[in-house]
Amino acid sequence: MTSIMVSRIRRQQIAQLIADGKRLDGRGPKDYRPIQIESGIIGKAEGSARVRLGKTEVMVGVKIDIGEPFSDRPNEGVLTTNAEFVPLASPEFEAGPPGEESMELARVVDRGIRESKAIELEKLCIIPGKKVFVIFVDVYVLNHDGNLIDASTLASIAALMNTKIFKYEIKDGEVEKKPGFSPLPLRDVPISVTFASINGILVVDPWLDEEEVMDARLTIAFSKDGRICAIQKGGSGTLSPQQIIEAAHIAKEKTEELREIVVKS
Repeated sequence: MTSIMVSRIRRQQIAQLIADGKRLDGRGPKDYRPIQIESGIIGKAEGSARVRLGKTEVMVGVKIDIGEPFSDRPNEGVLTTNAEFVPLASPEFEAGPPGEESMELARVVDRGIRESKAIELEKLCIIPGKKVFVIFVDVYVLNHDGNLIDASTLASIAALMNTKIFKYEIKDGEVEKKPGFSPLPLRDVPISVTFASINGILVVDPWLDEEEVMDARLTIAFSKDGRICAIQKGGSGTLSPQQIIEAAHIAKEKTEELREIVVKS
């Protein structure tokens, strides 16, 4: 039996279950897989966290350095987000420079953090126009079993909540470290929810088998006050306005549940 035939049969099986309000792994359409969050797992990082979303596993490390601000934002710190797919995480991942998928992942995670203004970047200014704290958020995909965006967002937020900044003083225009640390100043906890559209039906938190047969993917991130702070569509299929509205209502509800899990971790 050819792989094309197997894929077709698999798609029919998954689609039929979803049409019946069920899923191949036993979940309902709006159910997430089990979520486990561990914080402070990398000793040499200023902040870190690992998230297991079902069998999907993502680790995030946060490093802090001193650098120059952007010229159009001289009084704000800098946020940089990168994503790396460890080759062992999936047969599809290869060593080398970042691919399109990893760049998209980094952009979506970064957008949710940035547009929600989760980090109080203005408090990361050391010397206006000259020296600021630069926050590096590095996402490492350790195992890929679907929905990397939500797993990476959860891990990034948990890592930022775990992040500490060294205390300092300025002497003769130079920054000198002092004993002790302060928490990274945060004002928000943005959370994303990702959907797969399969034969026109939306399911939350698609696992890998569902992603392989989905028509389209939609991710919506909300700030804690209920504002949409990021939205990303993936896949070659289309989404109707009704589907997007339905997804937004579901996502708003699910982000509140996920935010509670992250905060408690």
